[in-house]
Amino acid sequence: MLSVHRPDGSLLEREIVRHPGAVVVVPVTDDGRIVLIRNFRISLSEKIYECCAGTLEPGEDPAVCAGRELIEETGYRAATIEPLGWFYTTPGMTDERMHAFIAKGLTHVGQDLEDDESIEVETFPADKVFEMIDRGELRDGKSMTALLVAHRRGMLSTELESNGVH
Repeated sequence: MLSVHRPDGSLLEREIVRHPGAVVVVPVTDDGRIVLIRNFRISLSEKIYECCAGTLEPGEDPAVCAGRELIEETGYRAATIEPLGWFYTTPGMTDERMHAFIAKGLTHVGQDLEDDESIEVETFPADKVFEMIDRGELRDGKSMTALLVAHRRGMLSTELESNGVH
């Protein structure tokens, strides 16, 4: 519970979740496909498509966490992991900072899942991923944000762009 005195002197109390921070990774294969996971989320009681992600350990460098989570959840190791920036996930409820990365030069090394994880890995052309967002099949905010930033920076190749259409 967080208590704050307003300018008029009244007391405002809110429940706030303090978070150590997290990462989200947009993995891109050499042929431009995006690696997504299907992960069962207990809070939703359903499996959803998302980019791999994870919580920072105390004092952990976000890029190191991104590499660890990439291997753990997708089974791929990256030759390069480039930062895309960071954003607040839910500023009305938590101070969580999500650090976004794009990973390239992928080599399959096998998943290293936690005991409580059951994650399926699928790859899609970038166009298909954005169609999944349009149709509501990919509804995860951190993934949509990271994909949008990577796309806006020209880091994702889409079929339309490769045909000269923007």
